[in-house]
Amino acid sequence: MLCLPILVAAIASTVSAQSVPPVTEYLVGPQDVLTITSFDQADLTGKFVVDADGTFSFPMIGRFKAGGLTLRQVEQNLEKQLKDEGFFKNPQLTVSVETYRSQKVFVMGEVRTPGPYVLSGAMSLVEVIARAGSTLPTASGEAVIVRGDPAAGPASPSALDGAVASGNDNPNIVRVNLRDLENGVFSQNAALRDGDTIFVTKAELIYVSGQVKNPNAYALQNRNTTVLQALALAGGVTDRGSLSRIVIVRTINGEKKEIKAKVTDTVQPGDTIIVKDRFF
Repeated sequence: MLCLPILVAAIASTVSAQSVPPVTEYLVGPQDVLTITSFDQADLTGKFVVDADGTFSFPMIGRFKAGGLTLRQVEQNLEKQLKDEGFFKNPQLTVSVETYRSQKVFVMGEVRTPGPYVLSGAMSLVEVIARAGSTLPTASGEAVIVRGDPAAGPASPSALDGAVASGNDNPNIVRVNLRDLENGVFSQNAALRDGDTIFVTKAELIYVSGQVKNPNAYALQNRNTTVLQALALAGGVTDRGSLSRIVIVRTINGEKKEIKAKVTDTVQPGDTIIVKDRFF
């Protein structure tokens, strides 16, 4: 079973070549650096920093309002103004973003470097997690995206709890199965919006004891983990252990019960898997 840091490293380069549709077209905002190229007049070509009020100074026109517009709208409005004011009959401009600075997402939870990250166009979940240094071994197989207000900052863990409790119909919550991404289901590679908070949730634990090489608590990174996979996390069974004498101690309705288990059985969060001695 691959750990999630390997998962992210393995698929980040793959998904970057995939077509990930943006939620909306990128909207220009303060501190973005735009590259504008004119095919009619070289003096109009250059890099322009969008100020806090959403405007920048453009030759001949003066202050131009770009904040809140898509790149295509910036092109069209500039061309129209140059034409309407009699500078050119049919101006031809292209506008692109040199540096994205105005939009951010926030990464929290089980990643190596949590914090805010600049949203560069149609960035996807895997790209942002990779920027955050990938996931920790304690990460679960799920990420939760909380759609937020760009002006409000990151969502709090309590907001996450409340949103998740409201169910799958909450439009402000996107659940992503990282294991599906591992298996090539790139539809799970969600596009991100300005102000989103990405929580990489912590894995619940299982406990492996008895005749195994490394008895310990282990992160349950896959809800479909079998007993055999849990034993592999613990280094496998010792020479004295028996695969036919395995029990699971599980809390059911508040009571601990001992269940005889097969290696193909699925474990649950909080389970204790005990490998007993084999008969000689």
